[in-house]
Amino acid sequence: MTRQDIDRVLVMERDLFADEGPWSAYAFRTELASDTYYLVAVDESGELVGYAGLAVLGRPGHLETEVRTIAVDRRMQGRGVGTALLTALLAKADELEAPVFLEVRTDNDPALRLYERYGFERIGLRKRYYQPAGVDAYTMRREARVGAGVEGATD
Repeated sequence: MTRQDIDRVLVMERDLFADEGPWSAYAFRTELASDTYYLVAVDESGELVGYAGLAVLGRPGHLETEVRTIAVDRRMQGRGVGTALLTALLAKADELEAPVFLEVRTDNDPALRLYERYGFERIGLRKRYYQPAGVDAYTMRREARVGAGVEGATD
């Protein structure tokens, strides 16, 4: 992801996360300027149809990562875009030999199935995490993969 992608990303943010406080342009610019790994998915015509971000936290030898966001345009959901974005984030975490953490809405069954398929386990519950809607979130963790590629897909 580059700063030039932010306008399109903001349109998707407002559509997908209206009840969860969509991120601002400032938030994305700050993320891109920090120790994060952001990427986009584009369709055949070059239109941005998804994006994802991974924060890298800690110091070498003691790194961990956190999925900041994964978003897929509503028209493209169910076509493997989210899976492709997640596997790219996991490949980066594996390269760093770092565990991966994330939060996911407790009512987001497709995302929960995807994360569990890729080795994430529920480790906690954050009450009213998503604001202003007040929806709960599970905290999930995937152990570090040392010396291995991305594994986990069973289909």
